[in-house]
Amino acid sequence: MPAIDAVTLYTDGASRGNPGDAAWAYVIVRDGSVVAGCSGFIGTATNNVAEYHAVINGLRAAREFTSGRLRVRSDSELVVRQLTGRYRITKEHLADLAREVQQRMRHFADVTFESVPREHPCIQVADRLCNETLDEERRRR
Repeated sequence: MPAIDAVTLYTDGASRGNPGDAAWAYVIVRDGSVVAGCSGFIGTATNNVAEYHAVINGLRAAREFTSGRLRVRSDSELVVRQLTGRYRITKEHLADLAREVQQRMRHFADVTFESVPREHPCIQVADRLCNETLDEERRRR
């Protein structure tokens, strides 16, 4: 049974080429229902950068739904392990993004990070949003 005000943020990033055209996406689930989802184009970036942008943008949007407990789930083990301190962040550009995540986490009473398989239904929705954004950008050009 979900806790009252339980909000989960699912994030995904994608890069066609690494680096290459990159996009981020998130899906927000509250009490078992999808309440928001969004994606955006970054430009040329690596997949890891896109994954971080998904978390950053998702945290920004999640403020509309809770200031309490937020679960962040991603299929990027690297990002989850870096943000939980399990892995050191050795690349400065990723450290900068991790600091932005830490700043955005301050808006919530509690934030936890969990790695989930890319087959998770909400991750698949976020992945589809990323790919739609990348396809749209390709058509725009």
